[in-house]
Amino acid sequence: MPYPPPSRHPSGPRRRALLASVAGAALLVGCTSRPDESDGGTSGSPSLAEKARARAARDSDDLVGRYDAVLAAHPVLAPVVGPLRAEALRHAAAFGPGPSAGSPTPSGTPTGGTASPSASASASASASASASVSVPTNERDALADLAAAERALADRRAKALLDVPGELARLLASVAAAGAVHAYLLTEAAK
Repeated sequence: MPYPPPSRHPSGPRRRALLASVAGAALLVGCTSRPDESDGGTSGSPSLAEKARARAARDSDDLVGRYDAVLAAHPVLAPVVGPLRAEALRHAAAFGPGPSAGSPTPSGTPTGGTASPSASASASASASASASVSVPTNERDALADLAAAERALADRRAKALLDVPGELARLLASVAAAGAVHAYLLTEAAK
């Protein structure tokens, strides 16, 4: 019995396919930057991500100031507004050190009393912000203004998602979603 002739198509990848895939992988590796490298063109200027993070922390601090102004004008709203203010304070801390995070409470002071350390630390930091915010005299209008501020900030953060890298984009998305929920809760409380 005669042997069959060898097939013209060898099994497995060809040499050209292997060379092309190695060249493509080298291009991909060469085009990516390391995580510790700056996104900006110069090493002295802050990157786009750092600017976005600082802007988000500043926006959260401003929002905490708005909450403080409403609480100062309408203490009756504390059960509704207080927990949302605490979340906005956590959002500011998540984005990095901001004006309110720069003044931590001393470790040697007693923590007894009704005021929480984070509330007392940020109350003095946002006192100047709450003085510049005008609060409506009507409680419903004050809640509606807070809801509008939360909604506008959530929208700005959602738009900023396209311009920032992965981890910061995920953080912005999470905080924007929380802001949208805060806006909904404030709108419902204003009814």
